[in-house]
Amino acid sequence: MLCAAAAERNKDPILSVLRECVDPSLPIQALEIASGTGQHVMHFARALPNVTWQPSEVEQRSLESICAYREALRLGNVKPPLALDSSQSWETWGGTQPSSLHLITNINMIHISALSCTEGLFKGAGKLLKPGGLLLTYGPYAINGLITPQSNVDFNQSLRQRNPEWGLRDTALLGALAEQNGMFLERVVDMPANNKCLLFRKENTP
Repeated sequence: MLCAAAAERNKDPILSVLRECVDPSLPIQALEIASGTGQHVMHFARALPNVTWQPSEVEQRSLESICAYREALRLGNVKPPLALDSSQSWETWGGTQPSSLHLITNINMIHISALSCTEGLFKGAGKLLKPGGLLLTYGPYAINGLITPQSNVDFNQSLRQRNPEWGLRDTALLGALAEQNGMFLERVVDMPANNKCLLFRKENTP
């Protein structure tokens, strides 16, 4: 099992946001895209037993870690992970049906992947979420063309040096992608360490 220090630090703050968004009395179907080590999905599954979680990853090492956590914790509301590349069409996402999900989460992926992954994420969310469903993304972002504080400016620079396709995405860009796919940016939640949770809501009209 892999253990990421950042996931240990941010899993509780993100869970607090999820608790505000998820009705504990209803059965919820959720897809986590880019599950990483599996720490987040296991933490959320223990805390929110009414939510059935589908983890996913593109990297084999991470898929193996998720399986190891699942085997160790034996949580009945966590499905076996899907090998999923968000830059590919939602039709390749393990047979998930349109308008079948209440919730999609995506943590710390957008800034360390090509823009095509983010575009695919929003296209998939627009197809797979039920009307009124929620896409939650977490990470550092530019806000209307501005990156703050300096530590995020430096982080963005280091990401682009590592890979020119990486870097902090602007909330204006993400809001536009949401609107192109039948969603809207409902809320921005300030989080520790200069991160944010962005909550995108699927329009109720078909």
